[in-house]
Amino acid sequence: MHVGVPKEIKDNEFRVGLTPSITGELVARGHRVTVERQAGAGAGFSDDDYRNAGAEIADRADSIFSQAELIVKVKEPLTTERKLLRRGQVLFTYLHLAPDPEQTKALMESGVVAIAYETVTDRDGRLPLLTPMSEVAGRMAAQIGAQYLERPHGGRGILLGGVPGVMPAEVLVIGSGTVGGNAALIASGMGAVVTVIAPDPDFLRPIAARFGTAVRTLVSTPDTVDALCRRADLVIGAALVPGATAPKVVKAETVKTMKRGAVIVDVAIDQGGNAETSRPTTHSHPTYIEHGVVHYCVTNMPGAVPRTSTFALTNATRPFVLALADKGWRKALAENSHLRNGLNVLDGNITHSAVAEALKLPYKPPEL
Repeated sequence: MHVGVPKEIKDNEFRVGLTPSITGELVARGHRVTVERQAGAGAGFSDDDYRNAGAEIADRADSIFSQAELIVKVKEPLTTERKLLRRGQVLFTYLHLAPDPEQTKALMESGVVAIAYETVTDRDGRLPLLTPMSEVAGRMAAQIGAQYLERPHGGRGILLGGVPGVMPAEVLVIGSGTVGGNAALIASGMGAVVTVIAPDPDFLRPIAARFGTAVRTLVSTPDTVDALCRRADLVIGAALVPGATAPKVVKAETVKTMKRGAVIVDVAIDQGGNAETSRPTTHSHPTYIEHGVVHYCVTNMPGAVPRTSTFALTNATRPFVLALADKGWRKALAENSHLRNGLNVLDGNITHSAVAEALKLPYKPPEL
């Protein structure tokens, strides 16, 4: 199979879809791999690293999209890339279609076979290709929140961990999954007073077992969310429903009552965000202030630490990339129900029920 790796073009996105090591594995298995020039530079991989692994180097993305049967990326294709997609071509990347009807329509019209990292599952129902980036983003969220609480960045001028004789910041983490657990880990480690909320006590038990009394846990109700947001210096949005639009846990009216200079880091923004006041931002322009509250809603947070993120992501995607290349997409999906759960678009139809429901489009189970 001909596998193509274009350079990411999203704002300040420095990750890359394949490492030279995995490229070498594909070539050793008889596949052809073409990598766009400088695609791996941001993550510390040179063109020579890919050449030495057996890859061809292409000067332009369009030559990759026009020839490759399997496109391996990191982020969703932007408008210029969508125009290059071909019917029957396989696209394997993060898509986050639920809050993005424009991209969804373009993928449906292109006839591409779109497999989304974020809806691939494992035997325990977890999301193995989302997990590594959730770990990165969760850990970054506390660091970023600490930075934007500083007065020069519009924050309240609070040190997250405080100092002797001065109270630390209060941090509210919405969601107890991978993002939430990692956010709590770093925030508590920095000395903040941390509360994690989730809608079910069973979701909170792993947090309580992991952190003991170092992190408080509460069941989230509208009143609880409102009260905790009023007190919080930093709110981290980490609640996600696989494939669907993220729940709007923090209402706009609640944001109006928060402390001036408080910070919201909405990690769930890829799926629409957990706050009604959240809207996507970029690394170039990461924040805005609404109702006196600093909002950080960058849709590709892990792109800021591309070397760590690329290794973490490709460690997880590797077996699926090899399966798609070795077996072809039909056989690979037919044999692996977990990879099949990643199929979002096929033959112009939405093949993931949560995506279809979120966008109010017809759902059609895939016929392989």
